[in-house]
Amino acid sequence: MIYLGPVPWLQLGKKMSILSQRRIYKLASLQEARVRYPNKVKHLLYPFKDLETYLDSSVDRAQFQLFHPCVEELLQAEKLFCSSPSHKIDYFVSAERMDHTPSLKQPEVCFIGRSNVGKSSLIKCLFSLSPHVDVRISKTPGHTKKMNFFKVGGAFTIVDMPGYGYRAPRDFVDMVEPYLFSRKNLIRTFLLVDGSIGLQKMDHIGLEMCEETGSPYVMVVTKIDKCGRGSLLRNLLKFQDVIKTQTSMCFPQLFLVSSLHFSGIYLLRCFIAHLTGNLKMKDASQNGFV
Repeated sequence: MIYLGPVPWLQLGKKMSILSQRRIYKLASLQEARVRYPNKVKHLLYPFKDLETYLDSSVDRAQFQLFHPCVEELLQAEKLFCSSPSHKIDYFVSAERMDHTPSLKQPEVCFIGRSNVGKSSLIKCLFSLSPHVDVRISKTPGHTKKMNFFKVGGAFTIVDMPGYGYRAPRDFVDMVEPYLFSRKNLIRTFLLVDGSIGLQKMDHIGLEMCEETGSPYVMVVTKIDKCGRGSLLRNLLKFQDVIKTQTSMCFPQLFLVSSLHFSGIYLLRCFIAHLTGNLKMKDASQNGFV
């Protein structure tokens, strides 16, 4: 066998991946981003700002910015995602069945969505201030086969759920539904949908499953960097219409995120910190967040 050395395009792909990760870690801290990229911060905090000017004046913008913390609150929430000797953040355990899940009392949030919607990438982004946290990402749809638990000190737990749809685990229903219906410390489910392609048939099934639990959930729009502004805006308006007309337990505001450009990550961190009782908001009681 003749060895010709590494394939050039594979090396290039690895270099691009490393450069992309470095860019993300530079944006991991809001405090640092404010210094490095002062003109970008507003758009990183609130990605909807890039689309607002394209909206017709008749469209209600309030639903897109119900949760609107101040910078001080965002910075306070950020501290929760920084690991320290007294506040350890790390992968905890994986489970294939409800009776395998850890017995934890702290508040819990879970991320669920169609295979390849970007759950693991988003969670890795949330934990980018603690890069040692082992969040495994794959380009292959259906990579996550178990419920993966990540402890954020004693503050809360984040659970990465298997994706449904294409290449979902065979026992997905037996694994996930009992968790969603009976996990007592689960305070919010984050349902991820792909902003670049809009709602698919499997997304509607995910919505129905979340509605059937009778518990509150939130819709997170991923991959907002993967399409033009016009297409994204049309998809967002369709998402909003579905929330308004077909759901009763979904939080009215969409959370827009890009794991590639870090857009919306600071806001989502803050929302999680508040939901789990680790951050008190000045105006939260007025807007129904408590």
